[in-house]
Amino acid sequence: MAQSIEDFLAQDEAKDLLRLLTAGSVDDGKSTLIGRLLYDSKRLYEDQLQALERDSRRVGNAGDHIDYALLCDGLKAEREQGITIDVAYRYFSTNRRKFIIADTPGHEQYTRNMITGGSTANLAIILVDARWGVVTQTCRHSYLVSLLGIGHVVLAVNKMDLVGYSQERFDRIVSDYRQWLDAQHIAIPDLQPIPISALEGDNVVVRSDNMRWYSGASLMDYLESVPIERDMEMDSFRFPVQYVLRPNLDFRGFAGRVASGVVRVGDEVVALPSRRRSHIKEIVTYDGNLQRAFAPQSVTITLADEIDLSRGEMLVHPDSEPIVGHHIRAMLVWMNEQPLDQSKPFYLKHTTNTTRAYVTKLHHRVDVNTAQRVEADGLCLNEIAEVSITTSTPLMYDSYAQSRPTGAFIVVDPITNFTSAVGMIIASDKGCDSLSHTRVRLSDYGVMEENFDVVARFCEELKQRTGIIVECIKE
Repeated sequence: MAQSIEDFLAQDEAKDLLRLLTAGSVDDGKSTLIGRLLYDSKRLYEDQLQALERDSRRVGNAGDHIDYALLCDGLKAEREQGITIDVAYRYFSTNRRKFIIADTPGHEQYTRNMITGGSTANLAIILVDARWGVVTQTCRHSYLVSLLGIGHVVLAVNKMDLVGYSQERFDRIVSDYRQWLDAQHIAIPDLQPIPISALEGDNVVVRSDNMRWYSGASLMDYLESVPIERDMEMDSFRFPVQYVLRPNLDFRGFAGRVASGVVRVGDEVVALPSRRRSHIKEIVTYDGNLQRAFAPQSVTITLADEIDLSRGEMLVHPDSEPIVGHHIRAMLVWMNEQPLDQSKPFYLKHTTNTTRAYVTKLHHRVDVNTAQRVEADGLCLNEIAEVSITTSTPLMYDSYAQSRPTGAFIVVDPITNFTSAVGMIIASDKGCDSLSHTRVRLSDYGVMEENFDVVARFCEELKQRTGIIVECIKE
């Protein structure tokens, strides 16, 4: 019986989406692997195939083979040099799942590009050349993947055809990789080693007859079956307010995307930072009202009580509140050509909240090639450091390890509007927030009445620069 177009669209819409990135050293075959996935899974149109075959003869780097890397390397400089420079995104779907692949560059100078490509990924494919094994860039990319909180990793040992499809060589590389992870105390919850040959197609879409000793799934089979449903944090409800809808006097709704957790009609919620309480009256969508909403749905919520909420504030359940404060410790990836200037204020964008912020302290820098801590006297392009940051208005946040949507932020240059850095929150900067609000009676410190305004202006500047609130009492 033929399937109707409506049934087909409904089935396609019901598929879940897997976002993944490829990472590895230069010329490990990242772009070739993606091209081979698209080619062998029959996800290319006829005109794309013709263009690929034509370009392979003209500018290809694979000899008599089709150069599958040309499907991803679209920039002229990439084709001339045979390397990936910028992030290339490719979308395709199978009967079981939809995919968005980010082909990220392997060079150290493009670390920021890899961070961008991996910021939303559920899974990472780390390629290793079977001839050379685990190299410095393998370690660097593994550290970056762990920093981004990507829990599913495929260790794709590529170019097995060049080592005679040797099981001994494959086992040695996997053992070396696991030893490095253990030595650096890097935990990857789900690690799947797969021997492949991207150029020849071994174990990419179908199991290879050349490696009968390998009993696991092919790369495509694994990508279609890896469980990602539990990757989203569903225990703690977080709803950053994006927009306040007020079409008439009878409706006041708060629009946004559920960052984590589940909310139901009738649930008690707390508005942060005001801490006023109410109950969920309605959950409104374009297609009609819902009885519950969950991450990452975009909805409009109405409350039973009139509460003053605006963009950047948050609704949460009272029994699982986030941390609220001005001071955080975070891992910062610097993405600006200009080095960090700690005396300069920045805009910090966290969920829907934008606030002024200062980097108050550099604790240490991380050598991405070895994952070792080194002394930090500054922060330049592509460098990573653990820092303390102070904001002028409070943030409502979780650690990045607990929740990626509420634990991540970006730092924006207020003059150029350039994204200077991305950050992952580790925890509250303990001891700072307890000192963030102080009441001072000026007369107790001998301040003359004619100097009250000067002191008040100083306190306001202190608040803007550090987030520390000194409330001046004149009486």
